[in-house]
Amino acid sequence: MVEYVSDTDGDEQETPLLHRRQEDRVQRAPACCSSRYSLALLSCFGFFVVYSLRVNLSVAMVDMLNTTHQSGTNHSMSVCPAHASPVRPKHNHTARLYDWDSQTQGWILGSFFYGYILTQIPGGYLASRYGPKWLMGFGILGTAVFTLVTPVAADLGAGYLIAVRVLEGIGEGVTFPAMYTMWAAWAPPLERSRLLTISYIGAQLGTVISLPLSGEICFYLDWTYVFYFFGAIGLVWFVLWAFLVFDSPNTHPRISEREKNYITASLKNELSTSKGVIPWGAIATSRPLWAIVVAHFSYNWTFYTLLTLLPTYMNDILGFSIQQNGMLSALPYLGCAVCAVVSGQLADYLRESLLYPTVIVRKAFSLVGMIGPAVFLVAAGYTGCNYTLALTFLTISSSLGGVSASGFNINHLDIAPSYAGILLGITNTFATIPGMVGPVIARALTKHNTIEEWQVVFYIAAAINLFGASVYTVFGRGTVQPWAIQASYSHGD
Repeated sequence: MVEYVSDTDGDEQETPLLHRRQEDRVQRAPACCSSRYSLALLSCFGFFVVYSLRVNLSVAMVDMLNTTHQSGTNHSMSVCPAHASPVRPKHNHTARLYDWDSQTQGWILGSFFYGYILTQIPGGYLASRYGPKWLMGFGILGTAVFTLVTPVAADLGAGYLIAVRVLEGIGEGVTFPAMYTMWAAWAPPLERSRLLTISYIGAQLGTVISLPLSGEICFYLDWTYVFYFFGAIGLVWFVLWAFLVFDSPNTHPRISEREKNYITASLKNELSTSKGVIPWGAIATSRPLWAIVVAHFSYNWTFYTLLTLLPTYMNDILGFSIQQNGMLSALPYLGCAVCAVVSGQLADYLRESLLYPTVIVRKAFSLVGMIGPAVFLVAAGYTGCNYTLALTFLTISSSLGGVSASGFNINHLDIAPSYAGILLGITNTFATIPGMVGPVIARALTKHNTIEEWQVVFYIAAAINLFGASVYTVFGRGTVQPWAIQASYSHGD
């Protein structure tokens, strides 16, 4: 039986040894060629698509603007001296350019999140009620289709482009809640950090690959092909997902009996048996959940500020061309991806082998993953035109943020695995607000594109990060909350 205290938000006695004993009662299934790790890899590809479709506009926007009227470069108005870059090849450049001011750019870049926020909680509910596979599948498929029509929408006007981005956000909004719901049925407790970091590393890889690739596509072709290319990849992923993925081990036709027994036995006492009954009142008053909400909101302020505006900063301040821009903008996310994978392995090693309490591991990784980025982000604002130092600090900032992937980011599964999708929907609803208002506020504060204006943007993000880390350290918890398994005991388990 899973241990927990009678008070929902009280200090729990962590039981990693108990989890280990539970999983050792049945023979452990190997990771190699297993269904659960196959799911991790395919969901990794899915989140690669999700973030590719989300961030490609950040680079394409630089090439969509008619701001300089010069040939060969598009960064002559940067604060720092422009970097030498090869002359763009001559080709039939048929894509239109647009005279959007900085405020319009901010609304376009932030519009995705106005749709994204709408389907967070509904996504978690629908996934728990009807199953996560098709919800996630059709969510990404819809986003891919709207990505393919983005060039048409841009030609029709900024309002149409904003509308299409909102619709893309609605489609992607269900993905994370759906995947959390799926992992609640697939991830053994002591493998959660490993499996989830493999799965969600796709988000970082999508950013790492799509940013430089978008820059190359813009350089050699034009910005419209960015949307055609990544939209097509989304269609390919959907076909694979439809035929190879299943909602749970019990519905998977090709899973080994050994692996199925291992997963179901390890989760037996963590999942509520009261299907369809959701303790909304207990969820809404859970302090551990609100600690995750604050941490998630705070972390995403910094994350989305860089995600949407780093290419703009590279162009307007540091003077990098469209080709250099995508490549260099990807460096911070490459570091983030590496740190996320390493932190996942380390977190589960600390819990499983060294028997560190889950709550200590989650808080420690959250502190490193939130305070570290804040410090180096502020430092980046004071590097002036020292390009090497600026890129180094931005890369370190984003890389350390990857450590939080094994912190508050997966804490939903620790405190309420049966309702993980719903909890993720709640926290991600609040965590989407920075994506909605962050780019608008940042562009409003950087109308003249001075280094001092960008320092203010970085200070705001860092301060919010520090606040979130403090709240989570005080109120975060690491064991299943009573309301999350209470129904199990009412049925005599």
